[in-house]
Amino acid sequence: MSDSEQLNNGSRIDSSIALSVDDLTVAYHRKPVIWDVAIDLPTGSLIGIVGPNGAGKSTLLKAIMNLVPIASGRVKVFGKTYRENRHRVGYVPQRESVDWDFPVDALDVVTMGLYSQIGWCFPVRKKHREAGMEALRRVGIADLARRQISQLSGGQQQRTFLARALVQDADLYLMDEPFAAVDASTEKAIVELLRELKSRGKTVVVIHHDLQTVPEYFDYTVLLNMRVVASGPVEETFTTENLQKTYGGRLTLLDEVSEAMRRRERSL
Repeated sequence: MSDSEQLNNGSRIDSSIALSVDDLTVAYHRKPVIWDVAIDLPTGSLIGIVGPNGAGKSTLLKAIMNLVPIASGRVKVFGKTYRENRHRVGYVPQRESVDWDFPVDALDVVTMGLYSQIGWCFPVRKKHREAGMEALRRVGIADLARRQISQLSGGQQQRTFLARALVQDADLYLMDEPFAAVDASTEKAIVELLRELKSRGKTVVVIHHDLQTVPEYFDYTVLLNMRVVASGPVEETFTTENLQKTYGGRLTLLDEVSEAMRRRERSL
């Protein structure tokens, strides 16, 4: 079915929606971090989540994956709970949240993405290592497969975690600042990878900070500052007015938006 799927109980799922969040509130020590968030993110899109520091962007991704307790609301991944469809989700965390001194090499990290298939008590087999190597080739660092992760550069570490997500062959990818502190060649490689995933019908949700590249990298945006300010196609939501509401109208930010929109118009 093109627009919906049939469930056993006779109800239907809208297959055009990859991720649905309704009335989601998360609070730390009774202080709301995100409040009443409601978004429906379309299947097969590159989606950028933007907003100021402390807006709750990383918290939103963690709440979607049940990594933090929620005060209210619900999350549906392809019409089902995250627990039911977690095998369809790949996650790339912030590099700062990873223990890079853990004694594993790049290939070990990538094959960790297959543990749901391998099982925690079973050995990694040849086919799993081959799948891991193919993922490392796709991100351009197959030659570093046996290098200790602490010996990798920041860009190489980021590529390793992208490969770990890729090896899962997920349908929905959640990426927390994959472009942070990477070199230009790594950023270009990541963009090419995101576009390849989209061409294969995958949905990619990315927390992003560089406003100038938003119109170039994404076709759908969510502007977040504790609450959703706007959500929709880039040409409809990524506007000066919405950015003022999201960031408080800081002049340098508006200059960035204007430049980004000019670049987008030149590319059309």
